[in-house]
Amino acid sequence: MTLVNSTEPVPPVIDANLAVALDALLAEQSVTRAAARLHTSPAAMSRTLGRLRRILQDPLLVRAGQAMVPTPRALALRDEAATVVRRLGALLTPAPGVDPATLRSTFTLQTADLVGAALARGLLTLAGQEAPGISLRFRAEELEAGPALRDGRVDLEVGVIDHVDPETRVEELVTLRMTAAVRPGHPLTEGPLTPARFAAAEHVAVSRRGRFDGPVDTALAEHGLSRRIAVVLPGHLAALSLAARTDVVALVPATSADNGTDNGAGADAGTSPSPLTEQASVLGLRLLDIPLPLPQVTIGMAWHPRHTSDGAHHWLRAAVRRVLRAQPSG
Repeated sequence: MTLVNSTEPVPPVIDANLAVALDALLAEQSVTRAAARLHTSPAAMSRTLGRLRRILQDPLLVRAGQAMVPTPRALALRDEAATVVRRLGALLTPAPGVDPATLRSTFTLQTADLVGAALARGLLTLAGQEAPGISLRFRAEELEAGPALRDGRVDLEVGVIDHVDPETRVEELVTLRMTAAVRPGHPLTEGPLTPARFAAAEHVAVSRRGRFDGPVDTALAEHGLSRRIAVVLPGHLAALSLAARTDVVALVPATSADNGTDNGAGADAGTSPSPLTEQASVLGLRLLDIPLPLPQVTIGMAWHPRHTSDGAHHWLRAAVRRVLRAQPSG
């Protein structure tokens, strides 16, 4: 085997500290003052000057009586050294805060349709007030969240976060409880709502995978009950629309402050209606407490860590918080 020696020169190792030291020495024209400027010892600065002399093959500073004066090469380098140090300082300074009014960005969010409907209205309002240059793109939950966040196809996932990669950042936003959404005048609105009456009604289920069962069915089974699911739809908005026009019962996540969810028990202090119930309100649906011990629903957001310190993404996350977190009224 024949070994071929490369004739390409090896690039020098760049030491930014030498540029800083050179700037201080040429500006102060004194080893002692340059050492004080850089908070080091005169001996260490003297060694650095020796190293600079060897690298640049020029004495740089020479003795003239009690002072030191720069060589012609040093004078030629002085302004350039100062410029390099200023640029290094700018390079290594944390980025300034972002003014939302100057943003010209397109954000892609992956959400379920109910969350997307609430976010779209709220975020458009905030963007109009604070960041009119941004655009929003909502994608349905057809992508696997981890890879989509990692490769940049999605900037933020908002919803029930249960399938993320280890590096993904997750923040919980609001915890809600499931309620029953029915049309005005529905039989379930008359009299106390019991597990048996709830199970006897016809239901619409929401599942992207077409599943008929869920936590409600598990809770009913503990009472020896089962419900009839008349139809399974892939989205909540279609389910709510169907419930507004028929006697099927749809499920909606809500707070205790949403109209009709307390059934006379009174809303929790400090809560306000969830934006996720807005579509139900628009359709005129009544929201009823489900008389079963159902697990709560936690809505959160997930993003890739490369966006954590990005000013534009920081505004987006803050805006999502403001839209989805129930705030006390008044």
